Amino acid sequence: MSSRNACTLCELPVEDSGVTADGNAFCCAGCREVYDALGDIEAVDADDVRDARNESDEEETRVVPDGHETTFLEVDGMYCATCEAFIESVAGEADGVSSVSSSYVTDTVRIDHDPAAASVEELKAEISQLGYSAYDREDAISRRRADNWAMGRIAVGVLMGMSVMLQYLLIIYPTYFGGLFYDERTTEFFTQALASDLATPFYLMIAALTTIVLGVTGKPILQGAYVAVKTRSPNMDLLVAIAAVSAYLYSTLSIAVGGPHIYYDVTVAIIVIVSVGGYYESEIKRKATERLSDLTAVQVDEARRLLESGETEDVAVDDLEPDERVVVRAGERIPIDGTVVDGEAAVDEAVVTGESLPVTKVGGNAVIGGSTVSDGTLTIRVGEDATSTVDRISELVWDLQSGTHGIQKLADKLATIFVPLVLVLATVVTIVYLLLGSGLAAALLIGLTVLIVSCPCALGLATPLAVAAGIRDALERSIVVFDDSVFERLRDADTVVFDKTGTLTTGDMTVVDADCDADLLERAATLERQSAHPIGEAIAAEEPVADGGAVEGDAIASTDSEPSGADSDDDATERVESFESHRNGVSGVVDGDEIVVGHPDLFRDRGWTVPDTIEHQIAESRETGRVPVAVGREGSAEGVVVVGDDLREGWTETLTAISENGAEVVVLTGDDARAATRFREHDAVDRVFAGVPPEGKAETVERLKQRGQTVMIGDGTNDAPALAAADLGIALGGGTAMAADAADVALVDDDLSSVDTVFDLARATDRRVKGNIGWAFCYNGIAIPLAVTGLLNPLFAAVAMGISSLLVVTNSSRSLLDDEA
Repeated sequence: MSSRNACTLCELPVEDSGVTADGNAFCCAGCREVYDALGDIEAVDADDVRDARNESDEEETRVVPDGHETTFLEVDGMYCATCEAFIESVAGEADGVSSVSSSYVTDTVRIDHDPAAASVEELKAEISQLGYSAYDREDAISRRRADNWAMGRIAVGVLMGMSVMLQYLLIIYPTYFGGLFYDERTTEFFTQALASDLATPFYLMIAALTTIVLGVTGKPILQGAYVAVKTRSPNMDLLVAIAAVSAYLYSTLSIAVGGPHIYYDVTVAIIVIVSVGGYYESEIKRKATERLSDLTAVQVDEARRLLESGETEDVAVDDLEPDERVVVRAGERIPIDGTVVDGEAAVDEAVVTGESLPVTKVGGNAVIGGSTVSDGTLTIRVGEDATSTVDRISELVWDLQSGTHGIQKLADKLATIFVPLVLVLATVVTIVYLLLGSGLAAALLIGLTVLIVSCPCALGLATPLAVAAGIRDALERSIVVFDDSVFERLRDADTVVFDKTGTLTTGDMTVVDADCDADLLERAATLERQSAHPIGEAIAAEEPVADGGAVEGDAIASTDSEPSGADSDDDATERVESFESHRNGVSGVVDGDEIVVGHPDLFRDRGWTVPDTIEHQIAESRETGRVPVAVGREGSAEGVVVVGDDLREGWTETLTAISENGAEVVVLTGDDARAATRFREHDAVDRVFAGVPPEGKAETVERLKQRGQTVMIGDGTNDAPALAAADLGIALGGGTAMAADAADVALVDDDLSSVDTVFDLARATDRRVKGNIGWAFCYNGIAIPLAVTGLLNPLFAAVAMGISSLLVVTNSSRSLLDDEA
């Protein structure tokens, strides 16, 4: 169970929060609210959720032994859940390794190991010797080498395969089909040539070319088949490999004994068709991910350490020690968790906490690594653990991703039943024909034909081509799909969870209401242009109204363009005769008048009057979670400017559409309850959880998953753990790179309405996959009985297989969403 000093929900330190319920302690009111709402789910408590999240196949929670460290490796060549289990079982037996968890969805392997007994290089070698390619996640050269090798395998298969098929088209097929290709004399010539001693070198050349195709291009398929046999888990690769290798072995044996027919063309066709289909899918995914190159990372690598001499030096964040001092200036990210010892500044913590409003930090206040200093300069004492909250969130994301196994694809599930049936059927048919008096060669040929017609080239293409179509159609709509299992994991969502800041809202501070004289608003904006505070910047961006009337609601000018009537920076500086920044506002003299902009306390501290009407307006605005700012001149507050995080266009339509489709809509935010009031009152929203920290968001999603399929939609670093924990994570493209890494889908253009399109594409792709698989089995249902009765030989089986594959390719090339029209 959780420590008494840790939050019951998310296990963050409780300290002196004072938030308790039924004997449980919480780090904040948000975690308590989640626990109260979801803690009564049958058979679920905080420890059970954490255990399920961190376990793979083990029965106990993962614990990293003392002296062990955790290493994350990227692994090329994992294609299914069977690969995951194989890598874990083999790598887990290596000396010094205490735990291994892998995910083909993210191409990631997490290994807990003793660095003295098992170095990172030894771990990479251990995995690579299994036939995979393991390397550091940051190793761009190894990644490029793996990409080039994949492309080279396909090129070899196509070129060698064309050479083989050319010999079949020009020489071998005419002897099978006679007058369909050549006249009788030419056909007779080729027939005699293939029956003579000259045929052996010709056949050996074709055998050599086919061997290259099978061994080079077909390596991933053969490896997948080997893993399937090793783990006794039949998959698609095993079924494809059986047919390809059977045709290859039969043909090779036929050459050795002088048999009349070889079927290397079957081997080449199977390997090349399936390999090219898989490569096409991966290339579509690669093009999609290139669209996200402009996302911004938030982790800090260097810090400005303060020396005893008063000078500073740039050092790596990893080199910082507890109690050392670092200096962070305006516009920079705080590199590490700590406590302010000198200075005063507004700090934007939205990227970590989700709070849309900046927080003023002074001496003694704790600060969060990854947050941004908006104005001023802070000197920070490094915390006891010398860690950054962003780094801890990053670690949590990798734990969630690498500890969660990828799903077993639908085709692989079918293969677990289909492979044994095909093998048994081919064996029985061969034995029956032998018992009925057929020769060994004839019986083996019929058995081979059964294996070939059962080879699911169409089945092997059904999923990757349909998924590629989904990724392609999504990319055309500025939607990037990172994970090809999205379309199988997402059927009908039971719960859709929305982050607030940056997702349902724009994440930018703007003036959303102003009730004051236009001249006063213009002077307040001029004064705020001297400030770097986010709230001041929002007011400074306002355009004065020409008629001098009051400014309210929709009359506020857009901040997207340069205000036409606003002063330039130089003019503003000339108009401001004096300027002073305070903890709760600014004051100064503009055009000879003394102006104050800020909290009512600033007015009272200066002895200025704050009318009751202004106090009432401010109180009402605070109830909505926005920031009201009083503005006044010459001794009295005269109006109120309300600054807030504006709602995204179309947010209510998106929530309504999802609710009408039967999903429960949940809003999850790090902001306080007042900032979420408008969502609590919305008819489409079923639940609102406010004031929830990043770790608490992940726990909330884990609990919601116990109730059904859960989708998380967010944009920031603070959302990354929840995005990774959800059954499906959707990140808005304007968010952070960490959020994109954790998500399965990214909306590049930040259009919230694209969420509906994601669901439509997922459902359409799922139907396309099932349609393709249905056709593939329809083909097998016709071809297998013909092969069993001896009415189909391997050549015609290969032709039928090609026609079936062509139909799947044609079906997959159609636009998915056109089906919805």
